[in-house]
Amino acid sequence: MDHKENRPIPPSIKDSAMVHESWKIFQVMAEFVEGYERLVHIRPSVSIFGSSRVSPGEPFYELAKSIGFALSNAGYSVVTGGGPGVMEAANKGACKGPSASIGLNIVLPNEEIMNDYQDISLRFRHFFTRKVMFVKYASAYVVMPGGYGTLDELAEILALVQTAKTRAIPIILVNREFWKDLLFWFENHLIKTNMLEEADTKLYTVVETPEEVVQVMKEFYKDRSFDPSEDERRLLEEL
Repeated sequence: MDHKENRPIPPSIKDSAMVHESWKIFQVMAEFVEGYERLVHIRPSVSIFGSSRVSPGEPFYELAKSIGFALSNAGYSVVTGGGPGVMEAANKGACKGPSASIGLNIVLPNEEIMNDYQDISLRFRHFFTRKVMFVKYASAYVVMPGGYGTLDELAEILALVQTAKTRAIPIILVNREFWKDLLFWFENHLIKTNMLEEADTKLYTVVETPEEVVQVMKEFYKDRSFDPSEDERRLLEEL
């Protein structure tokens, strides 16, 4: 009978693992501190998400570039994940306008991806610290067509706003044809099975053009400030 799994872990191994994990805490803290210090002045800003797999000249790439340019011209800093595809396109468009272009780059195991169109560039090892930076200073989310990473960010902001863990901001989905099946599932299956309430389907807006993106922003902030209220600031401090 093999009793290996019942053997105690040698103290030296446990101590080594504990020291390693403790030092990781400082790495996480450093990512938060740098993010807060370098991004606190970028408001108002818009976080843009979308596929890394589209190339220059493709429709979604060119649309993202136009959206980045339109938002920059309207006075919004543009924040992306800093990589290729939609991220590169949005940063490239923003660089042609007067507002800041920001990349929150992630270090991945098998690739180093960072586009060349960033006025402010941050590098993160941890997805969760990076996610906080996307939310903390955003006046809106613009979600272009994309895969798992894009869906992850969309679900994150929907859940945070739905549960009032962050302030309500425009969540703008671009291209109804791409999103229609997911939205049908949201608006029919999830409501019918009592997984969502009708009000939850009002948290997002679907648009087609850069002009519509900017218009949604103008309408939302027509009678309110880009700066969070005291209550909203407290929420953001607890992200």
